[in-house]
Amino acid sequence: MENKYNLKDGKQLISNINMQYMKLSKGQKLIAKYILENYDKVAFMTAAKLSEEVGVSESTVVRFANALGYSGYPKLQEALEELIKNKLTTVQRVEMIDENKSDSEILYSVLKSDITNIKNTIECIDEKVFEDTAKKLINAKKIYILGIRSSFAIAQYLGFYLDMVLDNVQIIRVDMADVFDQIVRIDKDDVLFVISFPRYSRKAYQTSMYAKERKANIISLTDSVYSPVASLADNVLLVKNNMTSFVDSLVPAFSVVNALIIAISKKEKTKVKNHFINLENMWDKFSVYE
Repeated sequence: MENKYNLKDGKQLISNINMQYMKLSKGQKLIAKYILENYDKVAFMTAAKLSEEVGVSESTVVRFANALGYSGYPKLQEALEELIKNKLTTVQRVEMIDENKSDSEILYSVLKSDITNIKNTIECIDEKVFEDTAKKLINAKKIYILGIRSSFAIAQYLGFYLDMVLDNVQIIRVDMADVFDQIVRIDKDDVLFVISFPRYSRKAYQTSMYAKERKANIISLTDSVYSPVASLADNVLLVKNNMTSFVDSLVPAFSVVNALIIAISKKEKTKVKNHFINLENMWDKFSVYE
């Protein structure tokens, strides 16, 4: 039977292990002790690697996961990943890099990881939420787009192309003025599109909270329904971005943003076509392109 907390039990996993400890077998207690002391490492270990580290059989690792209420070891790993996502420092993320890998092996593993993240995103993203998001962006009086730190690259990309389709887009700049100065006029007819991935930005949450108080529509592009901004959002677009090091996988997020831009462009095809005719004329006039 699947654990009733599902992914959310990442926050309760440690107390769950402690509560179940006395009921575990001798081998399972060794696993429990190892996880309690090294949960940030175990989240990225295979069942075989964990069994080797602890000195038990791989089947004991699987039974340990079952004893905690999970259908298998991968589900236990998901809970561990959820637990550590916002707690790993950049130094700890750097330590995750396998020093024994060659450059070509790193290339292969990173590309393979991105492919896996995209596949997992396809499975978890809600099509109806995606469609409703496109409608809300089209109908919004004004669209505010927020992404802080590495997420700003996605915000800038979305804002650049969305501005070609619609004419009411504002990218919130964190390098020029205070965020709240730029969003002070947001109201119920507007949309805040906030992009947030671990380590979650407090400023992104605070901005979303302000937008919520102003009754604006909030759309969140994030990795978990339990991320801080998701708890405030009307629409949550889930994107997987499992870590391979201190660099997060933003490829699936860009893919979802691409799909969103194309979906909106399809609905606003005539307007977009006329806009690009004007752009092409201007580009020719000023020799923008070779």
